[in-house]
Amino acid sequence: MDFLHNISPARLEELYLLWRQAPQRLGADWQAFFAGFELAGAEPAPMAPEVALRQSAVQSLIYRYRDIGHLLACTDPLSPCKVDHPLLSLSAFGLGAADLDQVFHTRRFMKKSATLREILAVLRETYCRSIGVEFMHIQEPAERQWLIDRMEPVRNRSSFTPGERIAILAKLKEATMFEGFLHRKFPGQTRFSLEGGEVLIPLLDEAVSHAAHLGVTDLVLGMPHRGRLTVLAAVFRRPLENLLAEFGDNAEHGVVGEGDVKYHRGFSTNFTVADGSTIHLTMATNPSHLEAIDPVLEGKCRARQDRRGGGAGVLPVLIHGDAAFSGQGVVAETFNLSQLEGYRTGGTLHVVVNNQIGFTTLAAAARSSCYATDVAKMVMAPIFHVHGEDPEAAVHVLRLALDYRQAFARDVVIEVICYRRYGHNEGDEPYFTQPLMYEKIKDRPPVAELYARTVAEQGVDEERIAGLEGEITARLEGALGRKAAPVDEGFAGEWSGVQRDYAHLAVETGVKKERLQVLAGLLSQVPAGFTPHPKIMALLEKRREAVTQGEGIDWGNGESLAFASLLAEGISVRLSGQDVRRGTFSQRHAALFDMKTEKPCAPLAATAREGAAFYVYDSMLSENAVLGFDYGYSLESPAALVIWEAQFGDFANGGQVVIDQFVASGEAKWERVSGLVMLLPHGYEGHGPEHSSARIERYLQLCADNNLQVATPSTPAQYFHLLRRQVKQPFRKPLIVFTPKSLLRHPRCVSPLADLETGPFREVLGDGANPAKVRAVLLCSGKIFFELLERKEREGRDDVAIIRIEQLYPLRTDLLGEALAQYRSAGHFVWVQEEPANMGGWNFLRPQLAEILGEEPGYVGRPAAASPATGSHRLHKEEQGRVIEEAFSAA
Repeated sequence: MDFLHNISPARLEELYLLWRQAPQRLGADWQAFFAGFELAGAEPAPMAPEVALRQSAVQSLIYRYRDIGHLLACTDPLSPCKVDHPLLSLSAFGLGAADLDQVFHTRRFMKKSATLREILAVLRETYCRSIGVEFMHIQEPAERQWLIDRMEPVRNRSSFTPGERIAILAKLKEATMFEGFLHRKFPGQTRFSLEGGEVLIPLLDEAVSHAAHLGVTDLVLGMPHRGRLTVLAAVFRRPLENLLAEFGDNAEHGVVGEGDVKYHRGFSTNFTVADGSTIHLTMATNPSHLEAIDPVLEGKCRARQDRRGGGAGVLPVLIHGDAAFSGQGVVAETFNLSQLEGYRTGGTLHVVVNNQIGFTTLAAAARSSCYATDVAKMVMAPIFHVHGEDPEAAVHVLRLALDYRQAFARDVVIEVICYRRYGHNEGDEPYFTQPLMYEKIKDRPPVAELYARTVAEQGVDEERIAGLEGEITARLEGALGRKAAPVDEGFAGEWSGVQRDYAHLAVETGVKKERLQVLAGLLSQVPAGFTPHPKIMALLEKRREAVTQGEGIDWGNGESLAFASLLAEGISVRLSGQDVRRGTFSQRHAALFDMKTEKPCAPLAATAREGAAFYVYDSMLSENAVLGFDYGYSLESPAALVIWEAQFGDFANGGQVVIDQFVASGEAKWERVSGLVMLLPHGYEGHGPEHSSARIERYLQLCADNNLQVATPSTPAQYFHLLRRQVKQPFRKPLIVFTPKSLLRHPRCVSPLADLETGPFREVLGDGANPAKVRAVLLCSGKIFFELLERKEREGRDDVAIIRIEQLYPLRTDLLGEALAQYRSAGHFVWVQEEPANMGGWNFLRPQLAEILGEEPGYVGRPAAASPATGSHRLHKEEQGRVIEEAFSAA
């Protein structure tokens, strides 16, 4: 054993004593060595030192095969199998051929004693054939032993009946023939073929059957474009005529809105497996941005689990490519979510289809790690590497992986090592960049052909094998001649009562005074024995008094009352994001913490009617994955208020892929409707370029066809009604809210209780100026209104009217026109903003204001700039003062 070379007896004794006291302070090899040494010493007859050393060496050998036996596994169809590894040779443990027939006692092995030859056979057959396993990084001994007990006794193989083998072969042939059929019937059309990785199909088919057998009621799948059409046809049983109609780009196939390419679309269906169990299958829609679907899918699953009160029955399954799995940071972010209270989903099955190339890039240029799957070790997930041309091994590993997930509610990873028969798409020429790899692939028979030979050799009727092809061909040809079945996927199930189109509706959102006072009382109470921070208790009491007195309701109070009133009506509320329980600016305090125990309590939970729940979670420090998760959650929760809040609105661009590909365009592309609320703190207070702007202009640029709602409420009452409107209106659209920072404690930014009693949310607000006196109109949005108002009142400028646009999109041109019509005699109309001219709302609103006014409005604000704001507080004050000065000079 290498680690014993040149070690003195005294040092060996010292390490042994350390192992007895604190074994975790020694490496794995030393731990295994001393465990074996003690096992040897426990025998009734004393052993010679050299025998005890060999006994310990065998125990170390067992440990090391479990730890790195995967390095000898034969899992790559394009490379010869390895026959030895220096760390696994007998000489590495001080053993040799003479020891092979010696009997050794073992610890935590399937037999209490065995010859070294028997031990090696078990270990090599278990860990070094067509399945390689990484699991010794798992820190929980019970989980490691659970896996050992299920792998070593059966040598990591399952026994298959002739019927099961035929079923596997049928799925392989179905995949191969479907791809070939598309290639012949629709030449030149991109389909992102699965060929070379067809073993994925029997693996997923078994996932459906085995999951149903384990009691899973919902399997929700997210995957990239490669192989998606084959999975839809062979696993999800999507009507073939619909898939083929999409290749013909027929209107019959059911595209609504802008639509998307065929290999991005999703599908859902109910399926009954062989044992009679029924399972609902969902394939999530996704963009070409690889791995962007990961957190979205997890959010979808968590919403279903919350609705049903448990996690084991909803199974998230994510299919990955090798290059994306190791290269995309959202993969690590999604793993990080997997054990967090507000985001865990009871374990996800990850299947990495490793075709050993990313577009034209080989692994040596794509990752620094040994395996594409090494990122999964961060959450101690077991990882199974399986040969892509051994379908029985793939099915066996799938069963083991799902059993592990159900037992431990943790993620598990299967890596199928295969190849890609063609280029990145069917029109790509892979020989330009990988001539040697594709010379190996060129004449390689499909896995269906290889497995057919194996099945025939095992005695399965060859006529039955031959008959499969005729059955599959008949199905494909028959589908080509049929019309596509009608589909209506976007507004089914939970969404069946949701209106499709946006409408300007005066939704009643007011709440009676008496109800608000009761809720305020509940929000100021804590459980018996709970010791709150005295300042927080004083804040809650101040909020209650404001409601009782009917005056001075601030932003945090208005928000709490909006949440409480919805919960009391049976509407669940989920609020998620960085530091949202307290709030970035210490304004919310949705969770209180006991000063003696740090145990939290949420007074809002006490306001919830039966059937409703209040969820508030501080998220990990990520925008991309957490926003994606909450967007996914909203897709499954039309009846709930689902909110993601950025720590600062500036940071939301960390989730730009989710915003662009899902939030803004998901309905147009896929008919996937979301009522997600994004709260983005925004405002210029001299805090620099990364703490000033939530980039209003970017969201407005994404607006078209009433796809988003973009609002800048300026009072607590407006915010109260806006939140309630989001779940009261009959349709669902994402709501982008630019929320304040300094206004949270501004003495003028308060509302009377009467304003909460009567709604609705008002998209345009005037300041009550007398039209007969007004000579200039200032239009604005957000915080700057209060600075303009202060200047107007200080100077007694009755000749100036200030109009606030509270909803920037969809712009209520009718209401804005009515507000402006009062001031037809005014000589000046000016848009005022604190953002630079190339940012904020100016460029979006300018043509619309010109159309309403019949003339070009003036502009007052910062000049165009590359950075949103200055980093100098002095310069900020000068710039802000200049904006206000120019606004009134223009007036």
